[in-house]
Amino acid sequence: MRKAILIPIVAVLALAGVVVYRGTGDAPRPGNGRGMTRPPMPVNMMPVARTAMTDRVLVVGNLIGAATVQISPKVNGRLESVPVKLGDSVRKGQPVARIESSEIQEQVRQAEASFKVSSATIRQREADLKLAETNLNRSKSLFERQLLPKQTFDDTNAQYQAALAQLDLARAQHEQAKSRLDELKITLANTVLTSPVDGFVGKRFLDPGAFVNSSTPIVSVVDIKPVRLVANLVEKDFRRVKVGTPASVEVDAFPGEQFSGQVSRVAPVFDPATRTAEMEIEVPNPALRLKPGMYARVTLTVGTRPQALAVPANAIVRVDGRPGVFVAEAASTNGQPPNAESPAAFVAKFVRVETGLQDGDRVEVIGIDEGTRVITTGAGALKDGDRIVLAAAPKESSR
Repeated sequence: MRKAILIPIVAVLALAGVVVYRGTGDAPRPGNGRGMTRPPMPVNMMPVARTAMTDRVLVVGNLIGAATVQISPKVNGRLESVPVKLGDSVRKGQPVARIESSEIQEQVRQAEASFKVSSATIRQREADLKLAETNLNRSKSLFERQLLPKQTFDDTNAQYQAALAQLDLARAQHEQAKSRLDELKITLANTVLTSPVDGFVGKRFLDPGAFVNSSTPIVSVVDIKPVRLVANLVEKDFRRVKVGTPASVEVDAFPGEQFSGQVSRVAPVFDPATRTAEMEIEVPNPALRLKPGMYARVTLTVGTRPQALAVPANAIVRVDGRPGVFVAEAASTNGQPPNAESPAAFVAKFVRVETGLQDGDRVEVIGIDEGTRVITTGAGALKDGDRIVLAAAPKESSR
């Protein structure tokens, strides 16, 4: 019976306590419990303004030469000399190595002798043919006048045909001797290795005396008049980078200096393992200051807007995955005009915008008027309808 009486009394007292608590005022209480009023948040604001915007893509990588060639011999043999050293400048066609050629030179001399013999044989066979032709004409004339038996005429004709065949054989042997001589001359020429490009000796692999074959590199020559940077382009930047896109290159060896170049090639396919496309950037290097192997940072200029509407990057927030900005809106004051000094005078209102180019700490925005003041510092922590304090308003007006 007592319990039945006490329960209603406790409920009445609890309800009275809640009423008394709520009646103590609207001042916010510290803590994160439900039903607590969020205090106004101090924010900074800046107006949407027109400015020149440049969109850039940053890539990094190592510089390489325009062409890097490892020079290997086409013939087997003993390396006789390597007249160039590491770092030497070489021109296209300049000898960079020689292979012993005494045996090949002897073979060339023998082939030249065989060629001369074949030439003399042709002259002999031509003389024999001329004599056989004369005899045939004489026999034909006598045979037509019935002064020569047919058997004798046939023998003379056979001798002519044989002389003609001998001349054809001599000419074929002459061509064979000539081909052999030309082949040996090419082999002899291949004992001298020349540089296929202008450049510098990047590596020297062997010294004189080593035995080499067609798979043995002797020196490496690199062309650095232009240098290249091969970098990987991610999918989101692929559509923005085209052949001819201007590039600015910086290297640690020359701090503060920028070298101009441009995109020379973009692969039309993506690597399925990395989801990137390969890109080459070519940088003129007339003074030869840039060297292959240097680490480079490249800035690609992929777009410009001379009069773009822009806001600071920290003003852009995303609500439900959509970009936008917060602006200050006068709060409801029961029909009274808002007081900027009152913490409850303004609330944050989310305005959806579209973003464009990004240049450093500024982002192009579309869908908002020029001069509109947007919240910058503190925007990331706001929700639509939050009370705000325009802490930066006096500073903005003083600019």
